[in-house]
Amino acid sequence: MIIKQLSVFLENRAGRLTELTGILADNGINISAFCIADTADFGILRVITGKPELAEQVLKEQGFAVKITDVIGMIVPHKPGGLHKALQILTDNGISIEYMYAFASADDRATVVIRTDAMPKTIDVLQMHKLELVTAGDVYQM
Repeated sequence: MIIKQLSVFLENRAGRLTELTGILADNGINISAFCIADTADFGILRVITGKPELAEQVLKEQGFAVKITDVIGMIVPHKPGGLHKALQILTDNGISIEYMYAFASADDRATVVIRTDAMPKTIDVLQMHKLELVTAGDVYQM
């Protein structure tokens, strides 16, 4: 149920993201999901790849500051209230969200990538409430 995500610190300069995606491409590493948050001086790229350990290695070799973190993927209905229901379950169980990002698919489902302050408890709560979780193998193959 745990998915390995890379967090990469990127300087805000032209071409830096292009450089990173080129390194991944040159090493046969596909990107399954990502999001970017930025500040005035740098951005944080959160990325899920099919080969997280290899991605970490090749990016570090090229001077990128990279960290692997654990996240959870859950499936919610892609309709009004679908995400709210899942978040309400987490709130009702005292689980705080550090960050999340999502993407919808054509089958009226959305995949939500989430990092919380209590990862094992989050998995237990979501499973107890019969929410569908994504396995690492599922997301690495997207």
